[in-house]
Amino acid sequence: MLQTVRNFDRIGEENAFAVLARATELAGQGRDIVNLGIGQPDFPTPPHIVEAAVKALRDGQHGYTPATGILPLREAVAADLRRRYGVEVSPDGVMIVPGGKVTMFAAILMFGEPGAEILYPDPGFPIYRSMIEYTGATPVPVPIREENGFAFSAEETLSLITPRTRLLILNSPANPTGGVTPKAEIETLVAGLADHPDVAILSDEIYGAMTYDGEEHVSLLAYPELRDRLIHLDGASKTYAMTGWRLGWSVWPKKLYDMARKLAVNSFSCVNAPTQWAGVAALTGPQDDVARMVAEFDRRRALVVEGLNRLPGVSCITPKGAFYAFPNIAGTGWKAKPLASALLEQAGVATIGGPDFGIHGEGYIRVSYANSADNISRALERMGAFLAERKVA
Repeated sequence: MLQTVRNFDRIGEENAFAVLARATELAGQGRDIVNLGIGQPDFPTPPHIVEAAVKALRDGQHGYTPATGILPLREAVAADLRRRYGVEVSPDGVMIVPGGKVTMFAAILMFGEPGAEILYPDPGFPIYRSMIEYTGATPVPVPIREENGFAFSAEETLSLITPRTRLLILNSPANPTGGVTPKAEIETLVAGLADHPDVAILSDEIYGAMTYDGEEHVSLLAYPELRDRLIHLDGASKTYAMTGWRLGWSVWPKKLYDMARKLAVNSFSCVNAPTQWAGVAALTGPQDDVARMVAEFDRRRALVVEGLNRLPGVSCITPKGAFYAFPNIAGTGWKAKPLASALLEQAGVATIGGPDFGIHGEGYIRVSYANSADNISRALERMGAFLAERKVA
């Protein structure tokens, strides 16, 4: 029998893709499935971005690029950060990567090892914990609580830091909860981190363009006192409906940048050239499509929250960012993962059970409203009928 490296026994995965595969399989069998599971905008990539990639191909952009990304894209990222947050970032600190996960992978590999501790949000994006465990580091969950609006608590986060803490992972606006951490809470955290100068920070801001109700996304790049240990994660997947293009970017402290470059050289070499030119068009071109998409998500958000709160045994606070709701299903009597499975298999609605996002996810399911209003309404009707007719399995 083939023997694999033992640390592969510790690696997890993102169950949203397993649910997508099962939903696709059921659809292939002729079932009508409404997918509120996958975190993927149902909008097409804006035409001017597609045309930029086509032009790049026609212009002969078929070869390798620098591992860190083409300079025009790194400059565009820096200019976009200046426009959105009023921060100055050197293009020499920007890394172009094939999707947001690569930044997580690199940062956690740098700081994770046996004996180290890494703090991460729970419930949170499942790859955080998966990669921490893969490195042999100890994952330390930072509870993300409904009673706090699914924002992280600065006080609780700081209380979990120990002399073994190497990295703190933050995510706002958040997946899977839609929570947005207020500026006052972030500033309390930043002030407290002054007492922990050896702790690096990975700030996952992939949903930074998607906030509602006047909420402001506060980038940690705006705090100069953190810049020498802050890794900023962002990308095109959500903001520009480019999930399949696999285009992300990150900003690294000078002392870590070359390490990230070496990881790129040893793993993916570079992001494909036409996609990088598409990224330039995305960041420097008109932002109207982004605004329209976010406005539509806002309308769907109202629809999904109202509908979820009408379901028997379900309550849902209003998310302030991203395109997810995280309803509390404790009143249904179901555990989260069995309910998510039953909704898919019996009602034809794909959702994700809260425990797929961490130990604090029990009692919740994730519902994506990155689907049409008509499909959301159909899904809510099916969920209501299911919960009214079926007892706990």
